Amino acid sequence: MSDDQTAEANGIRATYEETATERLLEFRSTDESTRASGTAAIAQNVEGYAMLKVRPTADGDELERYYGFDMALDHAGELLGVSPHDLPVPPAAEDMGM
Repeated sequence: MSDDQTAEANGIRATYEETATERLLEFRSTDESTRASGTAAIAQNVEGYAMLKVRPTADGDELERYYGFDMALDHAGELLGVSPHDLPVPPAAEDMGM
């Protein structure tokens, strides 16, 4: 995995990958001493033009869909118990959303 596909800050590690069908950004709490806990994921079709799907895990069931990346980050932050501004976003994932 390249440096532009991972980011870590505020006790959260973000990992971006592309599968055969999706662009996938997964957040995972890395520090039990922070208020963040659990995981959250944002997925988009591999072409990068469809709505973003928020899931509790990378392979979990879809919870909600959003057009904007900011809205999807808000929901992911809620799942982790942190502000969306605390979520690190790897450079490769910065263009997700419509």
